[in-house]
Amino acid sequence: MDAFFAAVELRDDPSLRGKPLIIGSLPHERGVVATCNYEARKYGVHSAMNIKEAYRLCPRGVYRRPNMEKYRSISRRLHEIWNEYASALEAVAFDEAYLDVKEKAGDFEGARRIGHEIKQRIRDELGLSCSVGVAYSKTAAKTASEEKKPNGYFEIFTPEAFTALLSDRDVRALYTVGEKTAQKLNAAGIRTVRDIRNRREDVARMLGKQGAWIADLACGIDDRKVTPRRPQDAKSVGREVTFQKDVADTQLLKDVLLLLTLSVDRRRKRYGLHGRGVTLKVTFSDMRSITRSQTVFSADSPVTVYRTAARQLDSLGPAPVRLVGVSIYHLSTEEERQLRFEDILEDPVQRREAAIRELLDGLALRYGLDFAGHLEQIFQGDTLHKTVEYMRKHKKPDPV
Repeated sequence: MDAFFAAVELRDDPSLRGKPLIIGSLPHERGVVATCNYEARKYGVHSAMNIKEAYRLCPRGVYRRPNMEKYRSISRRLHEIWNEYASALEAVAFDEAYLDVKEKAGDFEGARRIGHEIKQRIRDELGLSCSVGVAYSKTAAKTASEEKKPNGYFEIFTPEAFTALLSDRDVRALYTVGEKTAQKLNAAGIRTVRDIRNRREDVARMLGKQGAWIADLACGIDDRKVTPRRPQDAKSVGREVTFQKDVADTQLLKDVLLLLTLSVDRRRKRYGLHGRGVTLKVTFSDMRSITRSQTVFSADSPVTVYRTAARQLDSLGPAPVRLVGVSIYHLSTEEERQLRFEDILEDPVQRREAAIRELLDGLALRYGLDFAGHLEQIFQGDTLHKTVEYMRKHKKPDPV
């Protein structure tokens, strides 16, 4: 999709047309650009840019927070359309996917017809534009989809066409080459895709297995299959928040960890996953980030996850915190349970729910909010971030 979040907002609010639109944090907040329209990109704004840098470049732009629920709804409709044509669909993000259309297309002419039909349907049914690349491989299809943005269409039918297109471009034209890898290659005098192809052995020696893979891509070699990704295949499930002002209050940090844990547990249940590890992530005021991980017998109880993360937080000692997050890992669809003696005397589910209610009652006393009755609303869109900011500003003093 073309500047997906921004395009949806432009569709729904025509008064924004012709104006630079930046979706993400607001200029006075901490955070980054999620996406922006093409008018904003003319000023040098791009996704993942610090929001204050974006504001410096484009002070007269329109800044809006993302409406994730709306974008998810449209994304589901996009996937329904795409799945009508694909024998396999590999989602990359809300708004991007690889489609294997060989069965329905038959040949490249059929694929061309499908590509244009998808573009037309998305325009007619959703009022949005997308860019389509039709190619012989995943890397070539990704390259083709970017070649004529926005609202583009491009074809790369052979490895020879791929190498001819990219040979004299910067090494970053290969989508697996990031900034740090490009710096290593540049330091060795390898600046173009042609250089990679001509110095395959050097690249492989410098970068190991990754280097051999990059060298293959530079030659147009990519035999990866389109592999559907299921939520059940995730390596971890987590959530984090960035505070608008640093937080040194350990109790507040733990209270935020509780809400994050309950949000993660909600997502885990939705996907039918079971975890056996807990990770705490903290970014301090000086931008130093650390993680602490611990294996547990079962991460199916949010109380266990919360208490594990809280102990990990205590082990760090007091310091101003900019970001905090929690995740569970060692995921599986298989549940592992060990019957404990207290499970015979008391229903473990009831005991778990009682412990959660007790923890949420503590939050209610400290912040004057009915957390237990509004968790579903709190976890929607950016409401969690707003709730956390309210907690930061309105926490009642600890009793003496």
